[in-house]
Amino acid sequence: MQATPQHSPSTAVRLDHTAVLARDRRLSAEFLAAVLGLTVGAPFGPFLPVDLGNGVTLDYYEQREEPIQSQHYAFLVPEEQFDTMIARLEALDVTYYADPHHTDPGRINRLFGGRGAYFTDPSGHNMEIMTRPYVRP
Repeated sequence: MQATPQHSPSTAVRLDHTAVLARDRRLSAEFLAAVLGLTVGAPFGPFLPVDLGNGVTLDYYEQREEPIQSQHYAFLVPEEQFDTMIARLEALDVTYYADPHHTDPGRINRLFGGRGAYFTDPSGHNMEIMTRPYVRP
């Protein structure tokens, strides 16, 4: 069954939140909040939210007993805050990379006229900060 697309602004689909599995939800949420300059919200049931400021939250959910499959989370950040975020990673002694496979340590990329970097969070997720969105065909 195929739905008929609706493109009016009042019916646009928008991501509201997503659950992020973590070995320690507080550690992972506080880590990301520290890097991005955000705050960790109050617990909501088993979730610990980080509000991204655009109507979307990452809701950290603790999973200690089972392995966590690494996911990729990319954050479009303001150009004027990028250097501060890199400095926060350095202060936390977290290695950042120019590439998603983590083969070019301590360097940033300059894709699509912006700047970007990848790093690993405490639960093994591959995080990315970038100042320009990817150009899609």
